[in-house]
Amino acid sequence: GETSADQAIELTEYFLDHFAVDAKRVYAAGYSAGGETMSRAVSMRPDLYAAYLHAASQWDGDLVSVTAHDVGVYIYIGSNDEYYGSQQAQDTYEIASLLQIQMPDDAYFAQQGAGGYAHAAANVVFDDDEVLNWIIDHHK
Repeated sequence: GETSADQAIELTEYFLDHFAVDAKRVYAAGYSAGGETMSRAVSMRPDLYAAYLHAASQWDGDLVSVTAHDVGVYIYIGSNDEYYGSQQAQDTYEIASLLQIQMPDDAYFAQQGAGGYAHAAANVVFDDDEVLNWIIDHHK
């Protein structure tokens, strides 16, 4: 909820205030329930983030604020995600121009050796150089 999003924002601000962080290259990632939290955090303070990787989750934030601040968002969810489904991710993608979306099918996850549950298998995105490079190519 909003408390967790506030805490994520506070942590980001702490890193910016106490460490040598390039403020133009702050990235976030959220997986499953953490994705719900981070979509809220990124939309509450889009000025803090250059890009966000939203994996195996539903979007709970405000897309208007995210797109107004040119935050790149990469949505990654299995086409047969048994927890969230993929329709909400598809609908989110269609209304915002800065978004990328990838919805691999079950065969893709099987080839990755990631098992039979699309929701849990989506964690392979964090080892995908193409996706990660898309994220870090963004800056404020």
